Amino acid sequence: MDSFSTVIRTASHEQHVEAETSTFMSDLLGGGLGVDAYARYTEQLWFVYEALEEGAGRLASDPVAGPFIRPELFRRDALERDLAHLRGAGWRAGLSALPATLAYAERVRACARSWPGGYVAHHYTRYLGDLSGGQIIRDRAEKAWGFEKKGDGVRFYVFEEVGNPAAFKREYRELLDAVRADDLEKQRIVAECRKAFALNTGVFRALGEEFPLSA
Repeated sequence: MDSFSTVIRTASHEQHVEAETSTFMSDLLGGGLGVDAYARYTEQLWFVYEALEEGAGRLASDPVAGPFIRPELFRRDALERDLAHLRGAGWRAGLSALPATLAYAERVRACARSWPGGYVAHHYTRYLGDLSGGQIIRDRAEKAWGFEKKGDGVRFYVFEEVGNPAAFKREYRELLDAVRADDLEKQRIVAECRKAFALNTGVFRALGEEFPLSA
């Protein structure tokens, strides 16, 4: 029988690929879009991580979500440094969320408030994805827009407090395998993972409409 971490990875694979190969992300990584599109994407991430991390302290003692609350993963401060670099000191004044982003952030908040298993699903799809595929985005962004290597502008993708990402991801999957949930709850968590990827894809779609690649 497959471990839960394998089940969750396999079950959400299709949505994961769809998110990664969205038109917006392809255009951005392919160099077809300017730094403004990258900055706009970074703004949307801020809303999602604000939702993920504002409830983390409250969930730290929860038997289901608690083991996953790892401060070394937190991204909000890094995002704020990136936004200050991208948008200037007054970045907060111009910050705005797309409707798709608001829907995503609100779903994360709802899970953080009342369903720890659902919160774990969102935690997994975001942070483990950032530790993996996020490194490709960082590399492209540094080359395309001349950001200092692992510096301001790409700090979101730099996990300074995670010394060994491969070991950390292995440990994270062990936490998933040991999650305190029965089979029915595990099925619900897997379904929420799919939902998380779909919400993320919705944000990419909206960004693609805002930044269409001129033919």
